[in-house]
Amino acid sequence: MFWKKNRQPANSLDIRARDTLPRLLVRNARRYGDRKVALREKEFGIWQTFTWKDYLEHVRLFCLGLVSLGLEKGDKVAMIGDNRPEWVFAELAAQSAGAVPLGIYQDSTPKEVGYVIDHSDAKFVVAEDQEQVDKILELRESIPKVRKVIYTDPKGMRNYDDEFLIDFRKVEDLGRDLYARGSKLFMDMVYAGTGEDLALIAYTSGTTGFPKGSMLSHTNILKMAGNLIRVDPKYSDDEFVSFLPLPWIGEQMMSVGSALLVGFTVNFPEEPETVQENIREIGPNVMFSPPRIWENLAASVQVKIMDATPLKRLAFNISLPIGYRMADCGFEKRKPSFALRFQYFLAYMFAFRALKDRLGFSHLRSASTGGAALGPDTFRFFHGLGVNLKQIYGQTEISGISCIHYDGDVNFDSVGKPIPETEIAISPDGEILSRSPSVFLGYYKNDEATTQTLKDGWLHSGDAGHFTDDGHLVVIDRVKDVMQMSNGTLFSPQFIENKLKFSPYIKEAVVIGDQRKFITAIVNIDMEIVGKWAEKNRTNYTTYTDLSSKPGVYDLIESEIRRVNSELTRINKASIIVKFVLLYKELDADDEELTRTKKVRRGFIGERYKEVIEAMYTDTEAVPIDTIITFQDGRTTRIKTTVAVRTMDVE
Repeated sequence: MFWKKNRQPANSLDIRARDTLPRLLVRNARRYGDRKVALREKEFGIWQTFTWKDYLEHVRLFCLGLVSLGLEKGDKVAMIGDNRPEWVFAELAAQSAGAVPLGIYQDSTPKEVGYVIDHSDAKFVVAEDQEQVDKILELRESIPKVRKVIYTDPKGMRNYDDEFLIDFRKVEDLGRDLYARGSKLFMDMVYAGTGEDLALIAYTSGTTGFPKGSMLSHTNILKMAGNLIRVDPKYSDDEFVSFLPLPWIGEQMMSVGSALLVGFTVNFPEEPETVQENIREIGPNVMFSPPRIWENLAASVQVKIMDATPLKRLAFNISLPIGYRMADCGFEKRKPSFALRFQYFLAYMFAFRALKDRLGFSHLRSASTGGAALGPDTFRFFHGLGVNLKQIYGQTEISGISCIHYDGDVNFDSVGKPIPETEIAISPDGEILSRSPSVFLGYYKNDEATTQTLKDGWLHSGDAGHFTDDGHLVVIDRVKDVMQMSNGTLFSPQFIENKLKFSPYIKEAVVIGDQRKFITAIVNIDMEIVGKWAEKNRTNYTTYTDLSSKPGVYDLIESEIRRVNSELTRINKASIIVKFVLLYKELDADDEELTRTKKVRRGFIGERYKEVIEAMYTDTEAVPIDTIITFQDGRTTRIKTTVAVRTMDVE
C-alpha cells in the first residue's frame, strides 16, 4: 500500500465563528470552479459529474426557488429518498436561506413519515420519487403545515395533476427568474448566517419510542468534522461513496460536513442494489459504515470462499491465519518478525490483494465503523486482510463523533480516544459523559428530554463504559441494556450478539437473560447464505419460515453457537447461551422491531415475542405461532407455524 505520507488536508481546519456549510460551498466553488468534481451520480450506467461550480449553481437556484414559494428564515424543509445530488442541493439550499433541513429515512412507513413531518413543522417536503410522494399524499390531511411537495424524479408523475406537487426543476426555474431580478439576494442570505445558527435537525434512531429531533448548529458540525480530520486526515483528492441513509448523522458527517470542509468528491450509487459494484468502480479512499455493513461484508467474503475453487480456497485458508498474526502484532504494538512480514507479503500478493480489489478497497486509506459496537472477530478479520479499520464512537447529539482509534493505536475492545477539543468522563454510576464544541443545542420541542440529556454542558450518553490504563474508552453497552442474571452475574447482551453475528449464517441475534437463571437467544438466519448451504446439502425449502424451521439448519446454527460459547467460557462461564430459537421471520423496522438504523428495540421485542421467550425458560420444546406481520406499504399477512426450542448440551 503506497500513500503520499506528507500530504496535508487541503483546506484550513480553523473554524471561524461565522463559518457555515453554505459559506464553505461558496469558498470551494471559488477555489475549484469547473476544475474539480464535487459530486458524481451513476445514472443510466454512466457517472454524471457536478463540479463545485455546478454544485453552487444548483444550490443557488433551488434556494431562490424555495424563497419564491414562500420559504423564510427558520422554516423547516424535510427530505426523503435515496442518496442523490438533489438531496444535498436541497439541504444546502435551505441552509443558505436560513431555513433548517431534516432527513427522513426512505424506507419509513407512512406513520413514521407523518410523525417527523408534523413534529418538525416542515413547510416544504423534497421527495425523491412517486413512491415517496404517494406516502405523503396519503398523509395530506395530517400534515397541514406543508405548503408544497417537491419531487426530484418525474418518472410516473405525469398524471399527478395537483398544485400541492411541483417538480424540482420547476423550482430551480423559479429561482432562475428571481436571480435575474436580484442577483445579490442569494449571497446576502448566505453571508447573513453565522456558525451558531441552527443547521440541521437530525432525528435519533428512536430505540425506545418515537425519534427525537437533535438540533445541530453549523459550528457543531464543522467543529466535529475539523477535529476528526486532525487525527484521521481526509484530503481534497479523496473519493467517498455515499450509500448510507442521509438522515443518519454518520452520513451527514461525511457527505456534507467533511466533504465541504475538505473538498473531497462524494459519489452516489445508481441504486441501493448496486452499491458494492459502484464502490469497486470508484475505489474510495474513505469509507465509513455501521457495523452491519462490515459484518455483511465479512460474511459475504466467507461465502465467496466457500464457493471458490479448491486452489483459491486453500490460498485463503493458509493466508488468513498469517493475516491474523500480523494484525495481532499491530494491536499489541509488537514489531512483526522478518519471517512474518515475508509470509504476509506472500499472503497479500496471493490472496488479500485480489480480495480487497473485489471489495473495492484497493485504495482505501481511512476505514471506520460507528453507530454501534463492532464485534472483535469482525474487526480482527479486516485488519488481517490489510484494511486499517478503526472504531468511531459518538451520538447524534454530539454531531456524530467523540472518539476514534488513532493510527498505530488500535484496540478492538475499545472505541479509541477522544478527538481534539472533546472531553470524556465516566459518571459515578458508570455512564459515559461528553463535552465538546460539537454538543447539540437540544431536542426540538422537547425541553424535558434536553434537560435530562444535557446537564452543565455535559452530554449524558446513556452508555456504560470505562477507560483502560492507556486512555482508551471501552463501551460496555447501553446502561439500560447491561443485564444481570438471577445469580448476580452481569453480562452485556450486545457483546454476545456481536460474537454470534460474526457467523456468516447469523444475520441478527437478540440475547435474553436479565433476572433469569441462564442466557437464551433469538436468532435470525441469513437466508441467502443459509439457502446456499441448504442447496449444497440437498435440503429443500420454500420460504424463510420453512428454511428456519429445518432440523439441519438448527444443527448448523447450534454448531455456530457452540463456537461462541467456547469463547465466552474463557471470559465468564456463566455467560454462555443455554437455549435458542430460530425466529420464523427477519426482525424488521417495518414491524417496529428495529430502528431505521437497524438497532434492536429490545423492549418491543421482549413484549412481542414474550411467549417464545418464556418457552425457553420452561421444558417446552416447541411454540405454536399465529401472528400478523406488516409490510412497508402497510399491507399485512398472517403467519402460522411452530418454532422449535433448541437446548444446548452444556456442562
